[in-house]
Amino acid sequence: MGFKVAVVGATGNVGRAMLDILAERAFPADDVVALASTRSAGTEVSFGDRILKVKALDHHDFSDTDICLMSAGSEISKDWSPRIGALGCLVIDNSSCWRYDPRVPLVVPEVNAHVLAGYMADKNRLNIIANPNCSTAQLVVALKPLHDKATITRVVVSTYQSVSGAGKDGMDELDRQTKGLYSLRDVEVKKFPKRIAFNLIPQIDVFMEDGFTKEEWKMTVETKKILDPKIKLTATCVRVPVFISHSESVNVEFKDPISAEEARNILRAAPGCLVIDKHEPGGYITPHEAAGEDATYISRIREDATVENGIAFWCVSDNLRKGAALNAIQIAESLINRRLLVPRKQAA
Repeated sequence: MGFKVAVVGATGNVGRAMLDILAERAFPADDVVALASTRSAGTEVSFGDRILKVKALDHHDFSDTDICLMSAGSEISKDWSPRIGALGCLVIDNSSCWRYDPRVPLVVPEVNAHVLAGYMADKNRLNIIANPNCSTAQLVVALKPLHDKATITRVVVSTYQSVSGAGKDGMDELDRQTKGLYSLRDVEVKKFPKRIAFNLIPQIDVFMEDGFTKEEWKMTVETKKILDPKIKLTATCVRVPVFISHSESVNVEFKDPISAEEARNILRAAPGCLVIDKHEPGGYITPHEAAGEDATYISRIREDATVENGIAFWCVSDNLRKGAALNAIQIAESLINRRLLVPRKQAA
């Protein structure tokens, strides 16, 4: 007996990726429902070799749904997730709405799946589990095995984030501006604060009082919640003219000694990581190659001689998959594999 799964935000970039990944991984679902706003009702979306007609979220009855994969933004999640959870349906939310709520676990399965057992045993739980920010997800997958070995004290990370992180509008703007520049036309700036085509923008999300952006703040707070509150982290987040996959330049300082070769071997054996690190032209991963893949790719691993125990590396991952849709589905799989979640029909 399989699960009944609802995907909310099924017409968006992440929602479509969720449907693709559910089909690819043969998720144990007897029924998958695609949901979106009323204006999107009737739209057709792909689910493996099937076509689903999108239904309106407002009219869906969650009382017999087991899992809700929520990717419709913070405002929708703030309103709907508690209501869905109260009906006994588990919500795995991709927005930032619940990430910082102490009642809600923030989970990357390769890093902290162990928190799920305690949460599911809590009879007063909200029935909401949060997905981290896309740039945080790939970072902590790479940091976790290194932290276990030598204890991380400080991280300095610069991100190079693709326009798909800003949704379909971000991808459309890059496409439109690039075509406009090649046609010698003026480009219109709408989604981003400056032109993104053939440019870099050192701002993602709004600025905060201390000069950091909210995206940078998210990475700091989420890394502490998922991995270790003692870790100090500073981030600079940059939007780049790439359609899919986020890249990160990472400098890590450790409490204990660790060599580049040790770090390389640890990451090669780590779940979710794939090391491509040859000291030759092209012996590293780029965003183009990571697009459509599930792994968090690690390259350019080297010792940082500017600190006592330092390692630097390059990290790339598909932000729509591991950074969002895949991680959400892996959370659901972790619950099922640990027998923390069974279909409601079976439980009855």
